[in-house]
Amino acid sequence: MAKKVSNTKKTKKGGQGFRKYILWFWKLFGIGIVLIALIFLLASWGAFGKLPTFEVLENPQTNLATEVISADGQTLGKYYLNDNRTPVDFEELPDHLVNALIATEDERYYDHSGIDAWGTLRAAVFLGTRGGASTITQQLAKQLFTERPSNNAIARIIQKIKEWIIAVRLERQYTKQEIVAMYFNIYDFGNFADGIRSAARIYFGKEPGELDVKESAMLAGMFKNSSLYSPMRNPKGVVNRRNVVLNQMYKNDFLDEAQRDSLSKLPLDIDYHPESHREGIATYFREYLREWLGTWTGDEKNYKPDGEKYNIYLDGLKVFTTIDSRMQTYAEEAVKEHMKRLQAEFFVQNTKERNPTAPFLDLTPEEVEKVYERSMRQSERWRHMKAELKKSDEEIVASFKEKISMKVFTWKGEKDTVMSPLDSLKYYKFFLRAGMMSMDPQSGHVKAWVGGVNYKHFQYDQVKQGRRQAGSTFKPFVYATAIDQLHLSPCDEFPDIYTCIEANKYGNMEPWCPKNSDGKYSSEMRTLKYALANSVNSITARLMDKVGPQPVVNLIKRMGVEANILPVPSIALGTPDISVYEMVGAFGTFANQGVYVEPVMITRIEDKNGTVLYESVPETRDVLSEEVAYTTVKLMEGVTQHGSGARLRGSYAKNQTMYKEIITGYPYNLTNPIAGKTGTTQNQSDGWFMGMVPNLVTGVWVGGEDRATHFKGIRYGQGASMALPIWGVYMKKCYADEDLEVSKSSFTRPKNLSIRVDCSVPAETEQDSIQKDSEDSLDIDF
Repeated sequence: MAKKVSNTKKTKKGGQGFRKYILWFWKLFGIGIVLIALIFLLASWGAFGKLPTFEVLENPQTNLATEVISADGQTLGKYYLNDNRTPVDFEELPDHLVNALIATEDERYYDHSGIDAWGTLRAAVFLGTRGGASTITQQLAKQLFTERPSNNAIARIIQKIKEWIIAVRLERQYTKQEIVAMYFNIYDFGNFADGIRSAARIYFGKEPGELDVKESAMLAGMFKNSSLYSPMRNPKGVVNRRNVVLNQMYKNDFLDEAQRDSLSKLPLDIDYHPESHREGIATYFREYLREWLGTWTGDEKNYKPDGEKYNIYLDGLKVFTTIDSRMQTYAEEAVKEHMKRLQAEFFVQNTKERNPTAPFLDLTPEEVEKVYERSMRQSERWRHMKAELKKSDEEIVASFKEKISMKVFTWKGEKDTVMSPLDSLKYYKFFLRAGMMSMDPQSGHVKAWVGGVNYKHFQYDQVKQGRRQAGSTFKPFVYATAIDQLHLSPCDEFPDIYTCIEANKYGNMEPWCPKNSDGKYSSEMRTLKYALANSVNSITARLMDKVGPQPVVNLIKRMGVEANILPVPSIALGTPDISVYEMVGAFGTFANQGVYVEPVMITRIEDKNGTVLYESVPETRDVLSEEVAYTTVKLMEGVTQHGSGARLRGSYAKNQTMYKEIITGYPYNLTNPIAGKTGTTQNQSDGWFMGMVPNLVTGVWVGGEDRATHFKGIRYGQGASMALPIWGVYMKKCYADEDLEVSKSSFTRPKNLSIRVDCSVPAETEQDSIQKDSEDSLDIDF
């Protein structure tokens, strides 16, 4: 019995000890809870570092790229430093994209308030081996407010606590849909794909709403680690990761088994569209626009309300332009198609055997060396080494002769090679350049702008920066002045004879006696329409003698030409250097019934919230009467009917095979009214074509970087061979796209036309028609 009592005492004593341990456990647990609560409370008060305020949570600071938008609503490009981000709303995200993210990253997203208790407990018990605990909201908090995760364990725990607090506050501040959209917009998908919109465009060439299920699954999989799961560097790993996402979507009833299995077998189908400043469409225009925006943001009247300048790389501006992405694409395609063929012929004609000073003609070896030396000194490499690295001329020249690895341009794509910078400079001298601009003459809206053949390798803009001799494309200004002053008709006749303007008559120090291009004179009477169509220089000189050069200069100045032009007789044949931009604006005056409209490239600018910061106001002025403008247009129609531009028509060439060889896209078979003028400068250094239909004026220039770089003969070197084919190919593409509504109609005839313009009918017949038009215009019921 005593023994039993002893055992009972021991049992009671053991039970009391066990209860003591339980009591201690709950005490420690309670203390732990209190400490955790205290830590969270202190963190929320900012004891471990400042937390974002209510205002900051309302407007989290993210760097937003400025977006350049075309007239037809397409993104042409963006300006950014490190963050190529353009936000989208939740409504723009397809359901399967959102489902892919939630199924993979946060299955209980709609059931928690920022912190997933079950996920946190699971991560604590299994030390993260069965999945992490971070919710989408926590990840957003980390992206927004944690600049860099700390390597220190204590500091990282504090960061994590702050992320939890911010996550809870975000859940109170925003809806679930807004949080998902913010996470998609903030995430860096690599390759300058910041945010889902950039990622969709860069990896698939689509807007987010156009993504299919497998594409959405791939992008959702990249949230795990966009550097590791980069489709450009690790396609196999990305396929595996995408299939994990598809499986998660199946587990969460977003896909059925058959859908999962079929999608898992498909390739990634990446359609890579890098969005850099040197790639994409309208690159030359975007560079012009970047400089324009720099000037606009630097003007004090355009500052932010707080007095700060807008930053085009960070502030998420939207710049709405007049460029039509379809017409821009057609223009770039036309330039590429023709220049590739033209360049091949230029290479054939400029082998060392055929031309020892290739690519130059008419230069001595000593002059060639001077060209290269001048080009070295004008290069960005020279400027950088001289101004920033403080190198001597001898050191810089030596560096130009050291061979290095580089990529060079070819018409078959970039080529890796090893050559010296001097050799690369010589290599690029062989390439012909081009500039093209297309504009609606009524509104002044520029529809296409191609400043060169490849912006990455040829950054000089031949639309606005480059000025070259206009050649015979200048002649319509002389004819328009003569029509305006002398009331001439296209049917008026002048003799094709040797013509001189005596010395000192118009500031010319010596007699000016231009020759016709073939050096011959027919001595026959020629109409003005014939003379312009066939570029008869003797008749142009006679017109210049009648009106004088100063009125011609005055006219083109009112037409927007800013180049400094001396009022001397020789300008009649196009000696002034004028840009494609100026020529298109000036020719637009003819198509717009004598009214000049300054070219417009930007319609408005908005800030990231949609507030309008700038709206364009067209600048216009009356330059010519409707009658004079229309008469000049009718003169230029003769160029495309019977003159140097007639190859735009289908049956122009007697030798069809020859023309198909040298003219890209021939035959064009354009039958609608077209007014135009070709231009070729001395030695074929410059080839021009200016072409107009009632609602579109387009100018094209082709030539070498140096005037000594040119074709030897007129067959390939004339404007009708160098520049006109680009216009022809471009217009064929535009006409094929009926949505563009490029006109095939006739130019508007003035009601009170008093000048005879149709030389194919007797003067009396047309005069009767003119008289009837005049009477009809007076028959007004008051």
